[in-house]
Amino acid sequence: MNAAAFRPGASTLPSSTVEISLRCENLMDTDILSKSDPFCVVYYKGSAGQSEFLEIGRTECIDDNLNPVWQKKIILDYNFEERQALKLCVFDSDSNGASLEDHDFLGSVECNLGEIVSMQSKGFSRTLNNGKGATIHITAEELSSNKEVLTLKFSGKKLDKMDWFGKSDPFIEIFRSTESNQYILVHRTEVIKNTLNPDWKPFQISISSLSNGD
Repeated sequence: MNAAAFRPGASTLPSSTVEISLRCENLMDTDILSKSDPFCVVYYKGSAGQSEFLEIGRTECIDDNLNPVWQKKIILDYNFEERQALKLCVFDSDSNGASLEDHDFLGSVECNLGEIVSMQSKGFSRTLNNGKGATIHITAEELSSNKEVLTLKFSGKKLDKMDWFGKSDPFIEIFRSTESNQYILVHRTEVIKNTLNPDWKPFQISISSLSNGD
């Protein structure tokens, strides 16, 4: 043991790195001619002298969807013996501006990271405050240390025509099963407009995102 590496009173709290996945159900429809275009903003407040919530991440915006499943994950260090508060606010995107004042508020919820982690892959669900019955579902999984990356490329031929006046606008979503047999979105391709023979761009995805080390 290296005596110089240990200092009494300076040891760190036991921790792990977790990945947070988010989705909502039954969001308010605040757009007149279409559905809401929701995104979620995540705020964090630790117990070590932090008095206010700080923004730590935003999901992507999903157009015309009241039941969004966001692809973007929030990565956090979970400290077992520390109270770590989260606030999640959902908005309807009304412009390209970064200021949240430019977007309609769809609801929020506050909880502790420990509550979410304790549910593991079963998922943690809460009704959004001021969300008129909307629900947010949060899943936390410990990240594996696997750093390998896989390159994938997909194409399709003779897909079904689903649009009334044109062809289809296809995209692919890839989901991974959790230990509790729920499915988490890990990748969404770009949308290719008006085609029945799509050829999507190649993309890279980590092995841990696909299998989390299994």
